[in-house]
Amino acid sequence: MRQALEKRFSFLYSGELSAVVMFIFVSIMVNRAYPELHLYSLLSFWASFLLLEFLLIQGSFYWYSKWRRLKREKISVTPMNVVQLLWKLKKWNIGLISLTSVAFVADFMRWSPTLPIGGLSLSCFIYIFAILEYINYFHIQLSYDNRSDIEYLRKTKRLKKSSLNRDFMHLKK
Repeated sequence: MRQALEKRFSFLYSGELSAVVMFIFVSIMVNRAYPELHLYSLLSFWASFLLLEFLLIQGSFYWYSKWRRLKREKISVTPMNVVQLLWKLKKWNIGLISLTSVAFVADFMRWSPTLPIGGLSLSCFIYIFAILEYINYFHIQLSYDNRSDIEYLRKTKRLKKSSLNRDFMHLKK
């Protein structure tokens, strides 16, 4: 059981970290292949992209800390200092999500009437993806990719609280 959990935590933290690196390369390739999108000229792209990367790093850090503790101390309880840090970052994330919406307004004002619709659409997609990642980490689990999660969903017919959200409950005690 413990080895399976170690493997799961390792998969989660390395997957999130891989996504951080991969998205950097993908953004470079898309910007070079489609210069008409004006991606790197859009404030909304940079705000959305950096928000997403910041959230993925937080997710990777969370799963890494759980993996490391399980490996070293043989317990899967998240270290309290990690939970406290992520609780503080939760508030920062809300602020960054709000500021990112302002970046879209700024782009509309700057680029009007020649809006690069393709670039804005891609930026909007990244922004929505970042918000979904935030919800998945800090509120409700949106990703159901293993047998036990799918079984839970099938039996209860409702979404789970995220693992981090359950950890936050320990702060309030």
